[in-house]
Amino acid sequence: MDNNHKKIDSYRTLMAFQKAECVYDITFYFVSHFLDRSHDRTADQMLQAARSGKQNIVEGYSDAEGSTDTEHKLTTVAKGSLEELKEDYRDYLRVRHLELWGPQHEKYQACQPLFKKHNDTAYYQRQINGRNDEDIANIALIVIHQTLSLIRGLIDWQDEKFLREGGVREQRYQARVERRGYGYGRDGRFSGDGRCSTRNLQPTSLTIPTPPTSPTPSIDPSILNPYA
Repeated sequence: MDNNHKKIDSYRTLMAFQKAECVYDITFYFVSHFLDRSHDRTADQMLQAARSGKQNIVEGYSDAEGSTDTEHKLTTVAKGSLEELKEDYRDYLRVRHLELWGPQHEKYQACQPLFKKHNDTAYYQRQINGRNDEDIANIALIVIHQTLSLIRGLIDWQDEKFLREGGVREQRYQARVERRGYGYGRDGRFSGDGRCSTRNLQPTSLTIPTPPTSPTPSIDPSILNPYA
């Protein structure tokens, strides 16, 4: 049960979280510079989707100490939020007749390998500062795609870990069995000190003692009714 030994803020070591934080900061800059938050609901929706992509990774990683199901669910929610954000950026480009960089686009080919090497938000702040909306939207899309790839890898790791170790409830039960020194081990074999064995039990006669015939004592009513 290694989850019990997590350090505070250890989620920040996850590449998926680091990249999701970059997505949030890029989106915050984009919304602040190119969308009217007072009249365009898309602005808040994009910001909330970017935030959800980051925060649900944090919450899922933290909640893994109590529930592997919750960890998996929240990580999946983070993935769904970034998929939604990806479509918002695509819609922005499409309805304004701006160019979407495809994999063959020279700017895409220049940015994609560079962005794989950087998970620090300061790097992306330098890249987007002063650029137009078309460039920033396409930069955001590349980073989102890379973040989604990392989250898919995180989900696969969670699934493999569950198959290997079971859920938290199973881990706690196994730890309790091993602590007591008997039970079925991880190899499926039964071991222990014999406290569970029934092989040597012999049938015995059961004698029921006769209750005493002493007079029934009086009972203080206050015992039965504390308000008496």
